[in-house]
Amino acid sequence: QVQLLESGGGRVQPGGSLKLSCVASGTFPSVNAMGWYRQAPGKERELVAVDYSGAVADYAESVKGRFTIARDNSKNVVYLQMNNLKPEDTATYYCNMNIGSYSDRQPKGIAYWGQGTLVTVSS
Repeated sequence: QVQLLESGGGRVQPGGSLKLSCVASGTFPSVNAMGWYRQAPGKERELVAVDYSGAVADYAESVKGRFTIARDNSKNVVYLQMNNLKPEDTATYYCNMNIGSYSDRQPKGIAYWGQGTLVTVSS
């Protein structure tokens, strides 16, 4: 059983910053991908950033240059540093661990999800 626990969400003004954290616990292979997805009301879930075992990362075009994903494998933690936040970044952000493949940037292997943390960008 794998559990993912997110923290760090909240309300911030446009142009501000937040840092999300996700701690993984349980039993899982060392080779896995961890990432962040988000879902805004009335919209589909979309990739924000994913780290493929620390060597390669992928970002949504809308967050490139503003968001940075990082992992600390010694602590089983993945972070998402979000800078220059915009109102359109408002969403519930979900941590994901995927063991396996992706299709259209969606995890298609054995996928685990956190409960989500709300990020609101508003003045």
